[in-house]
Formats: sequence, structure tokens, C-alpha cells
Amino acid sequence: MSATLTRPAPPGGAARETVAPRRRTRIFALPEARWAAAALALFLIALPLYASGAPGWSWGSLFAAVYVTGGWEPGWAGLEALKGKTLDVDLLMVVAALGAAAIGQVLDGALLIVIFATSGALEAIATARTADSVRGLLDLAPATATRLTGDGEESVPTEQLRIGDTVLVRPGERIGADGRVLDGASEVDQATITGEPLPVAKHEGDEVFAGTLNGTGALRLTVERAPSDSVIARIVAMVEEASETKAPTQLFIEKIEQRYSIGMVAATVALFVVPLLFGAELQSTLLRAMTFMIVASPCAVVLATMPPLLSAIANAGRHGVLVKSAVVMERLGQVSAVALDKTGTLTEGTPRVTDIRPLPGSGLDENALLQLAAGAEHPSEHPLARAVVDAARTRHLAIPVVEDFTSAPGTGVTATVRGRTVAVGSPARLLDGRDHPAATAVADLEEDGRTAVLVLADGTPVGVLGIADRLRAEAAGTTAALAELTGTVPVLVTGDNPRAATRLAKEVGITDVRAGLLPQDKVAAVRELEQSGRRVLMVGDGVNDAPALAAAHTGIAMGRAGSDLALETADAVVVRDELATVPTVVALSRRTRRLVLQNLAIAGGFITGLVVWDLVGNLPLPLGVAGHEGSTVIVGLNGLRLLADGAWRRARTDTGISQ
Repeated sequence: MSATLTRPAPPGGAARETVAPRRRTRIFALPEARWAAAALALFLIALPLYASGAPGWSWGSLFAAVYVTGGWEPGWAGLEALKGKTLDVDLLMVVAALGAAAIGQVLDGALLIVIFATSGALEAIATARTADSVRGLLDLAPATATRLTGDGEESVPTEQLRIGDTVLVRPGERIGADGRVLDGASEVDQATITGEPLPVAKHEGDEVFAGTLNGTGALRLTVERAPSDSVIARIVAMVEEASETKAPTQLFIEKIEQRYSIGMVAATVALFVVPLLFGAELQSTLLRAMTFMIVASPCAVVLATMPPLLSAIANAGRHGVLVKSAVVMERLGQVSAVALDKTGTLTEGTPRVTDIRPLPGSGLDENALLQLAAGAEHPSEHPLARAVVDAARTRHLAIPVVEDFTSAPGTGVTATVRGRTVAVGSPARLLDGRDHPAATAVADLEEDGRTAVLVLADGTPVGVLGIADRLRAEAAGTTAALAELTGTVPVLVTGDNPRAATRLAKEVGITDVRAGLLPQDKVAAVRELEQSGRRVLMVGDGVNDAPALAAAHTGIAMGRAGSDLALETADAVVVRDELATVPTVVALSRRTRRLVLQNLAIAGGFITGLVVWDLVGNLPLPLGVAGHEGSTVIVGLNGLRLLADGAWRRARTDTGISQ
């Protein structure tokens, strides 16, 4: 059944009316952010006073406030951890900062406090943003649904729907529950669930999902799953579960530092207590112990580690990759397998006309065929229609004025174009089983993974258009680079149909194709790879990729068209959608790790030399402080080398991708 359309409803229009606004935690609603901001502000006020030689009371009181505002929370958390017989790194940093202040190194101590308070605040913000996005995902499902009863219809909250209820979904509305079509025909945009780039035709007997967007037809469906068990609800549950069960992240140096710090504290206490038991002088013993604590302090090791990681993060950010933490930067270099989504990751995520095939005897060339189709499709809001119109505009073709436009959901459109009745749409529906040469052209296109669109003029097939999601120019090179870096060819995980997935995989050199996957299937694929001993990097962009992004060792989201949930769940975001930056940031992470080890060797050499001097000889405290600070400056400057554009270029060279 067709209906005359005067003005098609914009996609998502109805959804915007029924979907609640996204709930987002304000940054300063988090106590960690408030305390870190206060500590940073006080430090920035005190620093110029200290540097300019102002009276000690002026900057001393401000630095004291920095210690309190930035240090009390990690200090308290560290004491709580100590009750559980765990020596927390943040507590050690607070102790080290207080020790530095005790011997006059107030600035150094305050800087450590600010660094760790800021780090804790960023972690709290990232956690809150992820929680916001998970909650916001539930808003994809409409707040209400139209339930059909024996007496007519009623609007009810979607959470009150029960299995077996019959629901009416009007054009432009979001579907309120997982179910099966009883009656009607339409196209449903289910990219949030399957990642498919094009709306899928739905007819009697087809399955539909809550949160997906209905097109131009009305559907009557029966509810098959309770709202709490819908696919969209299970995506939320999987993201939360994966985030909670993922192994706690920790920098490599932190694992060493905990043991080292325990030994350092024990050695400092022994160096102070033991000589006193043998009658040593209190002042000189205390001075030696404090000197030992300063020169052996893990502060130098931490500062030897963080500048390279932060420099690499800043460099990646300048080149369009947002890496969310130092832990993520380190983990990127550890990946040994890659899982790639298809739509929006390897492809642009937008359908394009790839083939224009006039049929013999039609009297049309490519441009004339495209003009007819574009004229008929111009009033439509369907993604395929926009692709046809865009193709005509790209060729600078004039789009003719049309009359008597009608649209039949699941079939296509019909309009009068230049006096001819033109129909554009589904070959299966328009041919209706007729044996025609057009069927051969349609089969050829579908065999190649294209979506075939048939064009009829006055009831006679005149041509076929092929439409597909266009592959990114750098997709093949990126796939090859990731294979070189990890030693194994990436795996393609997609919700799209197997034929389209296989065709694309051949173009980029992927042999392991897993198509038709729902979100939970993508998680299973990632976990299967990890069970074989791999550390998996998942790259995706949609809501349906979010559980896999959370479950993987490391997740990267494509940022330009990525869903909010994918962007918040991922560990890193490719802001400019340049796929080639993915292997580059992996290579940069590996370079960073090598430089960190280099810095640790330098810092360790200085610490060893100064500690031996203090234990065997008589290391003056000022010289110990100078040696300690000097080593910190050296490794800090060494780490800053990763800020240079040359570091990114060298990482790009490591991938084998041309500049």
C-alpha cells in the first residue's frame, strides 16, 4: 500500500520528542575534581611568589594549603588501604611530599601533590562520563509505547510492556520493545544494534529491536522480550560488567614501585633506629636518614616515567588521537591482536553510489539514468535516496522537478519525472518475480556485496544502481600495518551481512571474517581471542561496539561519527577519523615504553650512586638533593623528546605507512 507524502518526517524526529535528555555529571560535582582544582589554583598562586623571593609566610601558607587540599583525600584513602595491609602508592607520594617539605624542599613536595591530585581527578571524571553514557544508552528506547487493546489503543510506559503485548509503531518513532512484526511494512534503522549502515526492510515475521528507529511505514508487532531483557538493556549490562571485571589497570612502574617503596621506608627507619641503638648522635643520624630517604625516594622514578607518557599523550592529541590516560598509552604498546568493526571504522559509514548500469535498449547513458533516479528520490529522506541525489550532485547534474511523489515502505518511491512515471526501489518488489535481464545485473551487484536499486520508467526496467558503504582510503594500509605490528592479521567483527563483510575483507586483506554479530557476539569474539593468550585491541564506533570496547585489553573509538557510549567506553578516541593513526599510536606507545626503560636506567643509576655514597661515605644533604633533582631534570628532559613532531613521524615510519 502506498501513501502520498507531502513532507517526509525527518529521521529521528519522533525520537527526539520521546527520548529524555542525556544526563551528564558536572565535573565539579565530583569531590576529586574540586579538591584537585583547589590544589592547582593555590599552587599557581604560590609559585610566582616563591620564585620572586617574596616573604616566606606568603608562599609558605599557600603551599601548606596545597598539601592539605590535594593530599588529604589520597592520604586518607592510603591509610584505609593500609588497614587492609596494602601500601598504597598515593600514600607513599604524600609521605614523600611531606618528607621533602621537612627538609626544605617545599616546592617539590607541592608539585608531587598537585600531580597526583590531578591524576585522581581525571580518573574520577572518566569513570563518571562512562557511567553517564551507559545510563544515557537506556534513553534510546522511548519512554512510552502505543499498546493495542481490545478497546482500541493506549499509551503506556515501555517498562510496563509485557511479553505477548501488541504494539503499534508509527512512522518516525523509535521501537519500544524487542519483538516480531505482525503486520505492516517499513524500513528500520538498527545501526545502534547491528551497526548496519542502511535501514533494513521489515515485513511480517521479521524481528525488531528496542531503541531502533522506524522509517516511513507503520508496524504492528508483538513483544517477545521484557524491557529488562531487551538487546539494548543487555548492551548496558555487558558494558557495566566488562568495566567492572576488567583487570585493574596499573602502570608497569607502579607494580615495581610498591615493593621498592616498602623497602625504602624500611631501610630509612633502619638507618635511623639502628645507629641510635648503638649510641650514635641523634642529629647526624637523622640527617643521614633524611638524606637517604630523599636520594632513594621513588619520586624520581615516577617523574622519570610520567613525562615520556604524558609527552606521548600530548603528541598523539596534536595528531588527532585522544589517549585518556598514561595507563592506556602504556597498554597500547602491549596489544598482540586486533579486532576491527566494519561500518564507520574500515568504511566511512555513509552509503554511496558505486555502480550506474543502464540496461541495453533503455536509450539512457549513466548520467541520464542517474538524473531520472535522483529526480524521483529527491523528496525522500531515505539514506539510499540521499546517496542517489548526492551522486547526481557530485556529477553536477540538474535534478528535475517531480510531481505525484509517493513512497511505499519496503518497496521504494514513484514519481512523475519529465512526463515519465519513474519507480526506484527494491528489485525483488518491483520485478515481482518477472524474468527480465535486469535480474542478472541485480545478481551481479549483490554478489559483489552491493545493495541493488532498480529504476523503472513507465513500468519498464531501464537501469540498476549499486550502492555500498565506501571503504576508507587508508583501510588496506592500516590493516597491513596492524598485522605487521602485532604479528597477526586483524579480525573483522561486524553486524553487517556476511556477503558485504566478505567482499570488504578481501579488499583490505582480512581472512578471518565474523559477520552478522550482535553486541554480545562481538564480546564473545574478543574474549575468544584473549583466551588464546592475545591482548586484543578493539576498534569500533557504534553503540553495538561498546561492550567489546569495554571487554578488550584496549579499545579505540572512531570519533567523528562515534556514539557517545563508544567514545566514553573506549580507552582512546581517533578524533579526526584518520584510521592510519591507529597503528601509529600503537607504534608511538612502543617507542614510549623503550624511552621509559631508558629513563629508569638513568634514574636507577643516579639513585644507586647516591645511596652508596650516603651509606659508605658522608653525602652532604644539599649535594644529595642536587643529585636527586639533577637526575629528575635529565630524565624529564629526555622524556620531553616525545613531544616533538619527529617522534610521531618516526612512529609512523615504524608502521610502514607512507607519510
